[in-house]
Amino acid sequence: MTQERVAYVNGEIVPESQATVSISDRGFILGDAVFDTTRTFGHEIFRLEEHIDRLYESLRWMRIDPQMSKETMSDLTMEVLERNLPTVDEHDDTWVTQRVTRGLRVAGGDIQSSADRPTVIIECFPIPFKERAHYYRDGMPVITPSVRRTPPDAASPRAKTHNYINLIQADMEARSQDPNAYAILLDMNGNLCEGNGSNIFVVKDGAIRTPKSQFVLGGISRLTTLDLAHELGIEATEEDIDVFDAYTADEIFVTSTSLCICPVSTFNGASVGDGGMPGPVTDRLQKAYSGLVGIDTVAQYTRWLE
Repeated sequence: MTQERVAYVNGEIVPESQATVSISDRGFILGDAVFDTTRTFGHEIFRLEEHIDRLYESLRWMRIDPQMSKETMSDLTMEVLERNLPTVDEHDDTWVTQRVTRGLRVAGGDIQSSADRPTVIIECFPIPFKERAHYYRDGMPVITPSVRRTPPDAASPRAKTHNYINLIQADMEARSQDPNAYAILLDMNGNLCEGNGSNIFVVKDGAIRTPKSQFVLGGISRLTTLDLAHELGIEATEEDIDVFDAYTADEIFVTSTSLCICPVSTFNGASVGDGGMPGPVTDRLQKAYSGLVGIDTVAQYTRWLE
């Protein structure tokens, strides 16, 4: 595809090459911004309303006024997506992201000073199916780095902000040990939390467990998986999970917007369960997820392995 993607920036839809923000934007210089990302399945957007609701919860927590209703944000998102779909191959899909910063800093103002208008951006970006396909054949190696997840009494992980340095440091440490590894951070008490854009589940005796929502971003894919487990009659709970639980799990999988449900092969170098990829519970949930969204979410990756 040679057509250039477009993006919405402060009232205009422009070619990506012309989509710019000021060097004085607080999102750029301070990370003073929030965002949310969904994706398409078969070029159809997934649970946009839930993602917009989460975006506005993050905005409320950050006390940023987007000066735009949820309905307008949704309409603009759909317009940007429709304008970008001609750039997406028929077998591929795209991320769809909204970003809102507090706006420009004020000359001579203090750190809390900003201009009256926020910066609003809506963009699309292709999902890297080819680059991640091997995770569905080999499983994902997970490492718990020494970096701990920022605690809720410092900055709530339930808000999706632009400040990702905690998660980036964790990823860099994990990938210094294994370039294919994903980091899953622990909290200050040694319990599993989450990774960069991903939630973790452990399976034991046919039941699934995932960390409490107080300590993680409430992933839409995470919530979708919990709903599917309920429909399938799979016991599912949100509770504290420590590294012992992970080392002794029958299966582990992660959920994310792009990966949906991806099996974990090793935890800190130790094989998960009997090493089968995916395990039976993970497989049931993957198939249910595919049925929900109307495409084979695993095959969309594994076709690149053929």
